[in-house]
Amino acid sequence: MKILLLGKNGQVGWELQRSLAPLGDLIALDRHMVDGLCGDLSDLEALRATIRRVKPDVIVNAAAYTAVDKAESEIELADRVNGLASQVLAEEVTALGAWLIHYSTDYVFSGQGSSPWQESDSVAPVNHYGASKLSGEEAIIASGCKHLIFRTSWVYGARGNNFAKTMLRLAADRETLNVIADQIGAPTGADLIADVTALAIQQIMQRPQLGGLYHLVAGGEVSWHGYASYVIDFAKAHGETLAVTEINPIATTAYPTPARRPLNSRLNTQKLRDNFSLHLPDWQSGVTRMLREVLNK
Repeated sequence: MKILLLGKNGQVGWELQRSLAPLGDLIALDRHMVDGLCGDLSDLEALRATIRRVKPDVIVNAAAYTAVDKAESEIELADRVNGLASQVLAEEVTALGAWLIHYSTDYVFSGQGSSPWQESDSVAPVNHYGASKLSGEEAIIASGCKHLIFRTSWVYGARGNNFAKTMLRLAADRETLNVIADQIGAPTGADLIADVTALAIQQIMQRPQLGGLYHLVAGGEVSWHGYASYVIDFAKAHGETLAVTEINPIATTAYPTPARRPLNSRLNTQKLRDNFSLHLPDWQSGVTRMLREVLNK
């Protein structure tokens, strides 16, 4: 099996390089041209030419425009990378009879209420990033190509920047932190997403009827405030010297951003767990593992 991975240096892409390697011949690209192959989703023609040259059995698209606030002003670029490029990928895998594995977001929903979103719920993005990701989903589904779309949220990786590292850095210098307490979701490790992706690819090759749209997040739920508290408590319990003594819960309205954020980022993963016979661990287990790596504990 030949697999083309796009976005190899992102949080999820980095982990996918590990999880996909045992499945077959893996060609992993980032935005830079290598040996005439281009993984830049903003260059649609070069992307199309690359796919035609590689002729993969599976394309795993872990590349995206993810600058949520910038997307409010860089509308055309966000639409090109998240929307139009998805259409190109869908057209090319259809011509090849290949599979497209794609990642989307809870931002396609309104962010209202308190029930975990199901795959069949109505979509209503609250910002342009969400709208651009939704247009990508719709292009893939409308194409009729063989696909798996995983909607996820609150993604972190041990490599690169993440919320936990930011909290630890701030907690080292500040006695008081203010953290949003009315947005609820499940911190989800890039490693978990990559491992589930590899398992799912193996299963769809045997049972193509499993293709479709799925929600993929870790188990449980927490606010950003609860997440920060967990991280800092863990660090203190494992010998880190931190200045912080108070973590204040604040409302989203107290921290205005160019793009609106959903308050309810909960995703219902029942369909994924049932169809692929998977257990998704609670968010704490992944965060703990990441913190042990970051803190070398």
